Amino acid sequence: MRPVDLARRHGLSTQAVRNYEEAGILPPAGRTASGYRVYTPLHAGALRAFTALVPAHGHATATAIMRAVNEDAVREALTLVDESHAQLLNDRRTLTAVEKALRDLSGTPEPVAAGVTFVGPLARQLRIRPATLRKWERAGLVRPRRDPKTGYRVYSAADVRDVHLAHQLRRGGYLLREISLLLDQVRAAGGVAPLESTLREWHERLTARGLAMLAGAAELHSYLRERDVIDSA
Repeated sequence: MRPVDLARRHGLSTQAVRNYEEAGILPPAGRTASGYRVYTPLHAGALRAFTALVPAHGHATATAIMRAVNEDAVREALTLVDESHAQLLNDRRTLTAVEKALRDLSGTPEPVAAGVTFVGPLARQLRIRPATLRKWERAGLVRPRRDPKTGYRVYSAADVRDVHLAHQLRRGGYLLREISLLLDQVRAAGGVAPLESTLREWHERLTARGLAMLAGAAELHSYLRERDVIDSA
């Protein structure tokens, strides 16, 4: 095949095909006596594998996988695939922890003193030190207002909600910066309830990635078999 033939078959430009070859995504092309590139069904298989791997692993990792395969470093390529699967599993566990933390919020006690509370009572309620609450404040996890007369921190009902959620996630081993991102979503959504659609979308994205990994694995396996046939010929 000419570069244009391979490009048209996959809806790409001829320059994109050349770029993929230079990046190691495609094996080196043969050349005619005039110096023109010539591609074979093996190159088409490599391109199918790469385009299937991108939705599953991202462009950079898919490139690294194909480059490793074309350099006969199959173990390295499979390690990259394994790392993506491990990341997907970790993302699923994170989502499960977030959902549990949000469910647990529904069973938390109501804030004291007409919808507000202070550092001491809140810390005792969670069985943590007041210093921990102040640390979370510095990290941006919770934003209590200050009483203008006493200067004491005053936690609203929304602040208490955020503290309980942070406490659940910290117990699950999540970092403060990760918790901060989730709490920003809670605040932007106006509470926990509106996050249900966000969680559904999160589940859908993880499912789509999992299915894309299956499709990418199938195409990568086909490409590996094609290479084996050529190498043994």
